[in-house]
Parts: sequence; structure tokens; C-alpha cells
Amino acid sequence: MSTTWHVLGAGSLGTLWATRLARAGLPVQLILRDKERLARYQASPGLTLVEQGLARTYPVMAQTSDSPEPIDRLLVACKAYDAPDAVAQLARRLTPNAEVILLQNGLGSQDAVATQLPQARCIFASSTEGAFRESDWRVVFAGHGFTWLGDASHPTAPLWLDDLDAAGIPHQWSTDILTRLWRKLALNCAINPLTVLYQCRNGGLQEHQCEVATLCAELAELLECCGQPAAAQDLQAEVERVIQATAANFSSMYQDVANGRRTEISYLLGHACQAALRHRLSLPHLQQLHVRLAGYLDARGLPSD
Repeated sequence: MSTTWHVLGAGSLGTLWATRLARAGLPVQLILRDKERLARYQASPGLTLVEQGLARTYPVMAQTSDSPEPIDRLLVACKAYDAPDAVAQLARRLTPNAEVILLQNGLGSQDAVATQLPQARCIFASSTEGAFRESDWRVVFAGHGFTWLGDASHPTAPLWLDDLDAAGIPHQWSTDILTRLWRKLALNCAINPLTVLYQCRNGGLQEHQCEVATLCAELAELLECCGQPAAAQDLQAEVERVIQATAANFSSMYQDVANGRRTEISYLLGHACQAALRHRLSLPHLQQLHVRLAGYLDARGLPSD
């Protein structure tokens, strides 16, 4: 029998993965934050995936973190700032050879989780798939993308990648996953904060090309300094391509602010600025952007860390 996929986090990406795995007939268990949320979920028919306008509901099983069931495979799909604490509550349930797939934005939370779980194999993931929650337990697949997975300390690919093939989740095992994560961090730093500050869709940044280009130059300098020259290569061209390809989309950070939710600023701009500080690198536009965004969040009563 297939190993159960325990999915921590019923947000957009967690729901997107859970529904596609369930659709393929694979065993899935959703892990919800408390008994109240579990009761609300159990009163619903299940998780609904809306794809190309068609909605289909899957009766995925759910539990809370204090369930006694051992966990062999855990997909961590919650926000970066929630991941370390959420995983800590599950540590006692992880089997000795457990595998933990970390699907977080930015950088910093992955290492924090890996440090907590020395007995587990932690696999880092970087995804370009787009999805948003229409309501609780209902996710809209907004943009087909790709997911890279890798383990910097253990380059051999796991056998369960076959499950992703069966579920129709486009993916590739990457032996340079840190390069992928740094590249994604730079893309997010160049796009997401500006969409919040200018209150626009991604395409609206075409009216701020000089600012985007300046940020890309500083981010490329940072990546080079951090030993990630491949992540720095043609960064501006890719940022411009992403802006055009996702012109009609609202960035995840824009959606977080619009819905009064905490952003992942610490794991994006915060991580980049801390790295610059460690390398004694002066990146005035990036640092100013961090200050502007933090002030914007403060003014709206949202956490700026």
C-alpha cells in the first residue's frame, strides 16, 4: 500500500497538492491546527479543486496534530512563519526514516525546520504553481507551473516522485535546489513588494521598469556575493518575463495584505537584507524597499517582521 501523504496546511498550495494526490487515488491526511477547525472541515463535503472552471470535491480525511498516527511522509505547506512551530508539534509523530517536504516561500524557514528534525530527511521545494483559496476548503488552480525538489545533503531522488507523476504534479528532482530557492527569492523580492506598494496586479509593474531594473541589479549582486552566480544569471530578463506572463495575477503578498493576513516579508526581503548585512554589501534600493514595505504594513496594523 502507498505511504500516506500527511499534508500540514490547508491553504492554497496545501489544498492544491492534497486534492490532486487524492484524485490519483493516493492516501492523504490533512493536518489542521485545532479541533474547532477540524470540526468545521468535517461538517463540509471535503476539499474542492476548481480547475478550468470545473469544480470537483474530494473527501480527504483530516486530523489534528495531536493524533497518535505515525507520520512517514509530511508535506509542509503552511506559511514560512508558521512552519517551524507547526512542525515542532508533529516531531514526536515522525518515524525514524520520515521524509519532510518543505514547500515554503523565501529562505530561512527551511533551515529552521531541518535543524529541529535531525532524524528526518528534509527535502526543499520551490514551486511556480499559482492557486488561491476561494473560500475555506475550496481552491482555484490559477496558473499551471512547475515544482523543483531537492536535498542538498543527499542528492539521490526519492522513489515517491512516482506519486507526483500519478497526481499530475509537474516536477523535477534538482541537484542544485539552493540555486532554485535563491532564484525564486530574488524573483519574489523584485515583484511582490512593489505590487503591494503600488496596489497593482503583476502587470502593473511594467509602468515601473526602472525601479524593477535597479532592484534586479542589486539582487544579482547579492546572489553573486552569496555564492549563487547561476541564480543571478539573466535575472532581470526573467523578472520581466514573469511580470508579463502573470500580468493579470495578484502576487501572493498582495493577496495576503488585501485579506489582512501576515506576509512573509522576513523570509523574502528580510532574508535578503540580512544576507547583504552579513556580506557587508550596500544595497540601498533593496534596503529602502524593505523599510517602505515594513512601514506600509505597520500603517495597516499588519506585522512587519
